[in-house]
Formats: sequence, structure tokens, C-alpha cells
Amino acid sequence: MTQSKTDPRILRTRKLIMDSFIELSGKKEFKDITIKDITTEAMINRATFYYHFEDIYDLLDKVLSEVLLINLNGHNFEEKELNEESIISIFVAITTFQTSLSNRCHRGYEDTIARIIREQLEIIFYKLLLKQHKIEEDESLKISAVILSWGIYGASVEWRRNASNISPEEFIQSAIPYMLSGVKLGSISKAE
Repeated sequence: MTQSKTDPRILRTRKLIMDSFIELSGKKEFKDITIKDITTEAMINRATFYYHFEDIYDLLDKVLSEVLLINLNGHNFEEKELNEESIISIFVAITTFQTSLSNRCHRGYEDTIARIIREQLEIIFYKLLLKQHKIEEDESLKISAVILSWGIYGASVEWRRNASNISPEEFIQSAIPYMLSGVKLGSISKAE
């Protein structure tokens, strides 16, 4: 009998492995965490680990994606439009996520973290743009979503480097009128 990936026992075990990894990442650097550490912490065997994850990098990828998704989904962007409020919410979620990682497995894994953040942002921005423009899938909206995702990610990096003496909300708020006027200009040119 094969078990489905949505079987509650499988989901519990997967969560146990991820939680064990998060617990360990609070105690040691990512590069020092081994599969044996994780299996010992989770009280599982190696085969169980490999049933759920390809390797430790796959685990890192899934944990970061899930934690970021939880941060972002708390704001329920499905029902929002691309406006000042949603941009601020997204930016705060991203900076909160990055701050929570700074004491964990951040050093040496910036590229992985950056890719995951940008991928999730791209999905959110694309959905917001589709909703706002009320059209079917559109290549120019996909490109716009990519540009917005890189821009917001870049702004979060800049905030962490130089402006952490002001809140993320204050930091991004000054740029929003210029971002939104660009979005509105795109709407006007499409309508012509």
C-alpha cells in the first residue's frame, strides 16, 4: 500500500524534520548541520529523511520557502490590489523574514534566500497585476512582476545595509508614489 504525500502521518513527519532543522539552525551554522544531526533531533532514520527531502539543500530550500510563505500569506494578498498598503505589507513581510534569518543560516546562503524571496514575490505581484488589469495571462505582466520582485528584494537588502535606523514601512513609503505612477502609466498606455 502506497501512502499519499498528503497523508497526515507523512505531513507530520515532514513538519517534524523541518522543525528539527529550524531548531538546529538556531544553535549552529548551516554548514555545520549534518543529516545525522537532523535525524537525531527528529528521532527518525536516514531513509525517512531521504523519503521527504533530496538532501540538506533541498530541506533548506523547502524550510525557507515555507517560512516566507507563512510570512506573506498572513496578509492574504489574494484579496488585495497592488497599492500602497499591499506594497508596504509585502516589504514588511520580506524584511521580517530576512531579519529572522540573520542569526540563523544566512551567512553563505544569500543566493538561495534571495532566489526564494524573488520567486515568491514574483508569484504575488503577478497575481496582483492580473487582478488589477483584469486580463488573461500576459507576458508583459509577467515581466512587470519580475521587475517588481527584484526591486522589492533589492530595497529590502538596501534597508538592511543602510537604513535599519528607520522602520521598513517608512523606508519603502517614500518610493511608493514613484512605483505606483509607473504602474498607472502602464495601465494608461495599454488602454490607448
